[in-house]
Amino acid sequence: RRGKSCRPSCIMLVLLHACAAALQPATAPARTVAAASRAGRPACAAATSDAADRAKAALDAMDADVSAAEAASAAGAAFTNLNAAGPSVFPLAAVVGQEAIKTALLLCGVNPRIGGVVISGSRGTAKSVMARAVHQLLPPIEVFKDSPFNIDPESGEYDSFLKAKIDAGEIDPNALETEVIDPPFVQVPLDVLEDRLLGAVDVEKSVRTGETVFEPGLLARAHRGVLYVDDINLLDESTSNLLLEALSTGYVTVEREGLSVRHPCRPLLIATFNPEEAELREHLMDRIGVCLSADAEPVTGDDRLEAVNRALEFSRNPPEVVQRFDETTESMRTSIIFAREYLKSMKLERAQQKYLCEEAVRAGVQGHRGELFAIEVARANAALAGEERVSSTDLQMGVRLCIAPRGTQISAPPEDDLMQAPPPPPPPMDQEDED
Repeated sequence: RRGKSCRPSCIMLVLLHACAAALQPATAPARTVAAASRAGRPACAAATSDAADRAKAALDAMDADVSAAEAASAAGAAFTNLNAAGPSVFPLAAVVGQEAIKTALLLCGVNPRIGGVVISGSRGTAKSVMARAVHQLLPPIEVFKDSPFNIDPESGEYDSFLKAKIDAGEIDPNALETEVIDPPFVQVPLDVLEDRLLGAVDVEKSVRTGETVFEPGLLARAHRGVLYVDDINLLDESTSNLLLEALSTGYVTVEREGLSVRHPCRPLLIATFNPEEAELREHLMDRIGVCLSADAEPVTGDDRLEAVNRALEFSRNPPEVVQRFDETTESMRTSIIFAREYLKSMKLERAQQKYLCEEAVRAGVQGHRGELFAIEVARANAALAGEERVSSTDLQMGVRLCIAPRGTQISAPPEDDLMQAPPPPPPPMDQEDED
């Protein structure tokens, strides 16, 4: 009717049922009317009941189609399970050179508190290759079964929906079923919207179910996995601010449409950019733990030739190249697993923290993020080396990766002889007792 709105889906449904009724054989209504006469019901009531049954069946089929489409959309291009795609990712051990960047990626795999890695460089310097390769080294994670937020059962950190059920006594977190999955690899597209990044209310599901349904965003899926941002310098400023705010706090908070949602978000951030296209804003560079350049170290002719040969071999036969470096890759993966356990008891002494602060003053670093990230790098480097305590080598690694690049522009890490000698590690407790 004019002046009144009507859902297009309802109009189409009515038209489809009218066409179906017109095309039904003449014997079907006759049988229905005869059956209704024998049952003592009016013929019009029987016809109405039959049409209602067909409408209900059509609605059920539509719901099934919508559910299948949503499941296919959830596994879209933005959320990629690289492990399920087979051995087609170039191994990190096969990358020629770029030792500082590879070390930084391994350290971030050990300790996500470092704050991520941003890699600058011109075209064809293996920036994206290294970002995807480090994902293959991360160990599997344990999550609550069917959790869209990848909640860790042992962390005690829950999303708003799960926490509300636990507080109400509806479920016991210790009795929930868990599963082991591969860490996710989530890529943030340049044209991503705020709703897709943080999550939003699913209007279609909410209307169909009668309850407010929240659709998690990319940050929810990336929790405890890898969050990859290519060309981060071209990302919208408001989007990049939302992204780094969530990563720095470790939580995503969404307040909209009468819904309040909060869930943990601690992925390994890996970002790349080409400085020829646009420079990375300084406040973004400061909030990411490690900033390195793939063009800083000169490439010799032999290294360039070896890199080309490996790329050609991988394009012809990827499984063969992966198998050749499989032993080194497995060694890296095992080292990360053990290092995460060593990291739990790794601490820095006050004298070691003072050394990092003095190096930050010498380099002219603004703020305190350089020292904080350097402390986490030193802890991760000691854990990766299997040491019991942080040594002077670990402190120098923190200065090279976190403090020196903040004192100047993104450049090659400084040589060790340009740094002050760090303080020695404290003596073991048994020696202190003897003294």
